[in-house]
Amino acid sequence: MPPTSRPLRKLGFLTIGLFDGTDPRPGHESTLEIIELGERLGFDSAWVRHRHLQYGISSPVAVLAAASQRTSRIELGTAVIPLGWENPLRLAEDLATVDLLSGGRLNPGVSVGPPMHYERVKEALYPDTADVEDFGFERVRRLLDFVRGERASDFNGVEGFEVFADTVQPHSPGLGRRLWYGGGSLRSARWAGEHGMNFLTSSVVKAEQEAEAAKATKAADGTSDFAAIQLSHIREFRAHHPDGEAARVSQGLVVVPTDSASPEQRAKYEEYAARRLPRTAAPQGPARLLFAPDLVGTSAELAERLHAHVAFREVDEVAFALPFTFEHEDYVQILTDIATRLGPALGWRPSG
Repeated sequence: MPPTSRPLRKLGFLTIGLFDGTDPRPGHESTLEIIELGERLGFDSAWVRHRHLQYGISSPVAVLAAASQRTSRIELGTAVIPLGWENPLRLAEDLATVDLLSGGRLNPGVSVGPPMHYERVKEALYPDTADVEDFGFERVRRLLDFVRGERASDFNGVEGFEVFADTVQPHSPGLGRRLWYGGGSLRSARWAGEHGMNFLTSSVVKAEQEAEAAKATKAADGTSDFAAIQLSHIREFRAHHPDGEAARVSQGLVVVPTDSASPEQRAKYEEYAARRLPRTAAPQGPARLLFAPDLVGTSAELAERLHAHVAFREVDEVAFALPFTFEHEDYVQILTDIATRLGPALGWRPSG
């Protein structure tokens, strides 16, 4: 391990929870079984993605409520809930409820921005307020305030036989310190730090052109460098966080070990990564999104590549993303190899 790398302290994984639209229960059950497996393997955390009007988990808080009753130790996270679809007060109630049911294991990750395909869904989502909805950081600030116990009403007391509070109920002490912001830009990293959140990085960043990032966004050949951009975001976050270098950052690359994979699985994994590789060559679209290559190989090979990744060397928590379209048995093999081979190669030890 290079001397600049931090030993890996927390190892997690992220899944999208795909299901068959004509028979959705087995897919949800598979997700819960994978989370149970993660706990048995010693993973520190399991995270679920969020998908609306797709065949992936649309209600991660409900899924994690179920997971909380089938596990006892593993932390449960969302990566991430897009707040454009949510009412912050109602979401704060749901998050606090599940956190209490889990014994304080919930790690809610959120993001901002208009809902995907907003023009096509706005009449169903916000029929009366679609043109005045604010999808910026103010939505996160409201959620933070409600979760942390700020007032949500100007009334508390007794009315008839009913008792009312002026803060969101239930209140879960400690949940406010376990809120994460999923960001891929300097601006989002700075905002998350200034507001005392934790920071989730992923396999997507914005190839920004601000002068303050320019030094970190070019590789030796002049092309955009994903790892360097991600590193600049991590440092921007910590520079503005009250905890400084101790502020929590989790990295979420797609990492697929092949140690115990069958020849057929290896071929599938390599084909998957190769199919997605062209999008990593240059920033994509008007937002200039830059994607990290998927990492496929033996645990020894993956550990070497990760130790060479300048952003990975800056963190001691990861939530490796499982590829979208694989089968249940593929996820079992990948998670087992991560926990038993790759994790230890990165300095991690399983939780008891």
